[in-house]
Amino acid sequence: MPEIALYNTEGREVGTLSLPESVFGVERNLPLIHQAVVAEEANQRQGTADTKTRGEVSGGGKKPWRQKGTGRARQGSTRAPHWRHGGVVFGPHPRDYRKALPKKMRRGALRSALSAKVADGEVIGLEAFQLPQPKTREAVALLSRLPLTREVRTRHYGPEGRQEGVRREPHKVLVIIPEYDPLVLRSVRNIPKVTLRYAPEFSVRDVVSAGRVLLTQGAVARIEEVLGK
Repeated sequence: MPEIALYNTEGREVGTLSLPESVFGVERNLPLIHQAVVAEEANQRQGTADTKTRGEVSGGGKKPWRQKGTGRARQGSTRAPHWRHGGVVFGPHPRDYRKALPKKMRRGALRSALSAKVADGEVIGLEAFQLPQPKTREAVALLSRLPLTREVRTRHYGPEGRQEGVRREPHKVLVIIPEYDPLVLRSVRNIPKVTLRYAPEFSVRDVVSAGRVLLTQGAVARIEEVLGK
């Protein structure tokens, strides 16, 4: 059974959080994860891009010059695609980009993505996302006490030549809580690189794009109810 480190709101490690093997311990399936992400991004496309063909551009009804005798190439309309202000040959037109993905495949991709994050050590547990006050600074203070940063190598050139250093910057964090909480939402929605989701209402793209997943203790059971079947 996979286990992750469990922290409290003070940022202290208080033990480990056991995760169900059926959800967080399955084999990594990268093609399935990729297919789920592609389908999700395709389903978010509006599909309203449109261009005008030569038959839809206004004007061009009159032949620009007579067919023969001018020395120039014959032309039938000034709205042909090779003319300025002419129509577009193979431009986009409104269409539906939606891709269907069966429920079993969606859930399988979620299990695979979560298991990959756990195997890579990118998931940490939190007893509960509780704040003294529903304020952004309180949420920032809570997240800053947890191991959610990474080292980034820097390089710059100065009077002494090239200089290298190391600085720490926050990961992109996915916070998963058991249920909808307007106070938590109000506290974290303006924090850069922080995404809040409610178990199990999150997608494969949410998991894959996050550098760290902050999983609250109460959300594990709700995730297992849906994905553990």
